[in-house]
Amino acid sequence: MHKLTATIITLNEASRIARCIESVQFADEVVVVDSGSTDDTCRIAQDMGCRVITQEWLGYGGQKQFAVDLASSDWVLCIDADEVVTSELAASIKQVMQRPDADAYSFPRRNYFLGEPLRYGEGYPDRSLRLFNRKKAGWTQDLVHEAVRCEGRIQKLEGDLNHFSEETISQYLAKQNKYTQIQAEDMFRRGKKVGLGKILVSPIIRFFKFYVIRRGFLDGMPGFVHIVIGCMNSFVKYVKLYELRSKNRD
Repeated sequence: MHKLTATIITLNEASRIARCIESVQFADEVVVVDSGSTDDTCRIAQDMGCRVITQEWLGYGGQKQFAVDLASSDWVLCIDADEVVTSELAASIKQVMQRPDADAYSFPRRNYFLGEPLRYGEGYPDRSLRLFNRKKAGWTQDLVHEAVRCEGRIQKLEGDLNHFSEETISQYLAKQNKYTQIQAEDMFRRGKKVGLGKILVSPIIRFFKFYVIRRGFLDGMPGFVHIVIGCMNSFVKYVKLYELRSKNRD
């Protein structure tokens, strides 16, 4: 049986961290990297037996890789504080850890929105690569929408990772506003250009892809609101990029 470390990054997650940690108790250790919580996040994690380390924010990719580097084992499972490993996924992970035949594993992530589990569109299966041998894979250094890059073989696991991304619509929109700003600034630093065509077409393509082709309409009102906000994000991030480039020309 290979040893497994679960890693979680946190910031003021007192209302959700216990449920997250409880779902990964099958791991040999749980490492929590906190970026300065002012609530009871760290105390809760310590009381539940986690190794808690404080680290100033490095960006999403950098923070998650920092946590991976702290792991005592080569195999790591990376989840966020607003995610929960289901019993089915836990069973799949425990089984594969007996004798891994790949270097990394992906599994479906089920997003919950407006209190409902999404089944289609952007909400599911939203397959995520989160279980890997850190000698063969690691997090990109993206400031947002980070991903795991693996040099070896990847296989799929059964069982869902549940993602409870928002507590209220206002909080969700505030988070999306932050994400689009980070994305726009990153694109600006990389010299990306944007015109009216991109600003107009990007959200339309996104809506058609996820609401029509991937049948997001079957998720009712939650599915509609979820994809509309996603399309708005596509529009807003490019408008913010246009604003940054305009200011730079002045």
